[in-house]
Amino acid sequence: MSLGRMLGAVARRYGRKTALISDDRRLSYADLDEASDRLASALTKLGVGKGDRVAMLLANSPEFVISFFGIVKIGAIAVLLDPKYKIDELTCLFNDSQPKVLFTGSPTLEPLIPALPRFKCIQQVIDLSGQLKGQFLSYEELLASGKPLEIKSEPEPADLAIIAYTSGPSFKPHGIMLTHQNIVTETEISGEGFAQTGKDIVPLFALPLHHAAGLTIVALTTIFRGGTVVMIPGLSVPTLLGTLDKEKATLLIGVPFIFALLVRHAEEEGLKYDLSSLRLCGSGGSPLPVELSQRFQQLFGRHIAQFWGLTETTAHITCQAVDGSGALGSIGKPLRGCEVKVVDDAGRELLPDQTGELICRGPLMKGYYHNPKATAEMIRGGWLYTGDIGKIDSEGNIFITGRKKDLIIIKGQNISPGDIEWVLSRHPKVAEVAALSIPDEPRGEVVGVAIRLKAGATATEGEMKRFCLEHLANFKVPKQVFFVASMPKMPAGRIDKEALRERLAIPPIFPKVAVS
Repeated sequence: MSLGRMLGAVARRYGRKTALISDDRRLSYADLDEASDRLASALTKLGVGKGDRVAMLLANSPEFVISFFGIVKIGAIAVLLDPKYKIDELTCLFNDSQPKVLFTGSPTLEPLIPALPRFKCIQQVIDLSGQLKGQFLSYEELLASGKPLEIKSEPEPADLAIIAYTSGPSFKPHGIMLTHQNIVTETEISGEGFAQTGKDIVPLFALPLHHAAGLTIVALTTIFRGGTVVMIPGLSVPTLLGTLDKEKATLLIGVPFIFALLVRHAEEEGLKYDLSSLRLCGSGGSPLPVELSQRFQQLFGRHIAQFWGLTETTAHITCQAVDGSGALGSIGKPLRGCEVKVVDDAGRELLPDQTGELICRGPLMKGYYHNPKATAEMIRGGWLYTGDIGKIDSEGNIFITGRKKDLIIIKGQNISPGDIEWVLSRHPKVAEVAALSIPDEPRGEVVGVAIRLKAGATATEGEMKRFCLEHLANFKVPKQVFFVASMPKMPAGRIDKEALRERLAIPPIFPKVAVS
C-alpha cells in the first residue's frame, strides 16, 4: 500500500478527530488528507511528477507533514534535509539528489538565496515563511492553487517515497532510498512494538521530522494508528512536562539526552505535573545507560523501553517489551518480520553471548541513491551489516557493546568524523586533524578534534571552532580542541585514533570488548 492510500484510509475512519496539535492549532485527519491533496494537485500543476525529487529543508510544523504527504501522493520523492546544514553541506546534497523543487522558509532560505543560481536542477522554491513574496512562491499561494483530488496515478508499494541523508557523511552523501512499502511496514511493526492504538497521544519533542525517529516512529506511526501527534517546539523541559500534563499524553518517544534532561529537572525541581496518563516511554538513537533508566523509573515511575535500528532499516527493528519484562540494558528483541544475528569478521554466526557485529533483515532500504558500490558494502546476501558490535543472550535479548565504524552520535544524531576532518583540513594552518568522540553527560557524546598545526603556525581553540561553524551544521562543531605536536600512526600511515585517545586520556565510549 502507498502512503497516500494509507492516509486516505485513516482519514475516512477518523474524520474530524485531531491528528496534529501545534500550539493552538488542531488539524483533523480530514483536514490533513484534504490539505495534502490540494498540495499534491498544485505540485502536479507545477510539473512535478512520479520520480521527481522534492527537497524538504524544514523545521517541524504541520506544514511539514502536509507537504510530505502531498509530495508522496503523486509519486514524487521527498528528500529530507536538516535546516541546520550550511551551504557547503547543502551543495553536496543538492548535487547528489538533484531536486526539482525546494520547500524551505525563513531564516533558512535567506543565506541560500545567493547560491541558488548554482543549482540548475531547482526549478521552483516554495517559501513556507511567506516573508519573501515576489521572490518565491509562498506555501499559502501554492496550497490555494490546488484543489482536493482523487489520486489517479497511485504510486506502487515498491516506488521510492524518501531519500534520507543521515547527518554524516554529508560531504560524501549516502542517500538512503526508502519505498512506500518500507515505511508502511515500519509503521505497522513500530505501532505493534509500542502497543499503540487510536487512543494514544504522542508528543513530538526534540526529534526532527527530517529524521527517521521523528517522521516515521512518532508522526507516521501515530497517524496510521489513529492517534494524535502533539508538536512541541524548542528544548524546554518544563514546556514538555506541561504539555504531557495538559494534553494527557500517553507515549513519549525520545533519545537518552531527553530522558537525562527529565531526570536532571526532576532531581533539581521536583515533579509538579500530573503524568498519570503516560503509559510508556521509549528511547533509541544511542544506548540508554542502565543507571539513567533506573533513575528515571525511580523518579517518574515509568519504564523506558529501549529500541534500535538505523535509517537504512527504515527506522527501528527491535524493541524491549512494553511491560518492562525485558533484560536490563538490552535493546530488546526483533519486531515482527525482522531478524538480527551476530557474526564474526568472516560472516559466521556466533553463539549466544559471543560478541561480534550485529547484522539484520527487515524493511531494509532499497539501497544508496545511485551508489551501488556503497550499497553492496552495506547489504550482503540480504543482510544489512550495521557496524554496531553486540551480542545476543540465550533468551534472545540483544545488547550493543561497541561500535565497529568510526562514528560520533550526539543526541541521537549520527555524525561522520570525516566531515569535520575534511573541513578543518582546508584551514590554512592545519597540517593534520582527527575528529574523536568524547563521552559527555547528558548528551552521551560530543565532538573533539586533535589538530597538528603546520610548522610555525599558531592558532586558538576559538579560531578552529569559528571556522567549523562557517562550514558545518552547529551540532558538528567541536566542543573540545586538542593541539598536538604529532599524530600516532598505524602501519598503513593512517592516524591511529585509539592510540590518540589514550594519549589524550579520553575515556572510551564503550568498555573495551574483544570481538569473538
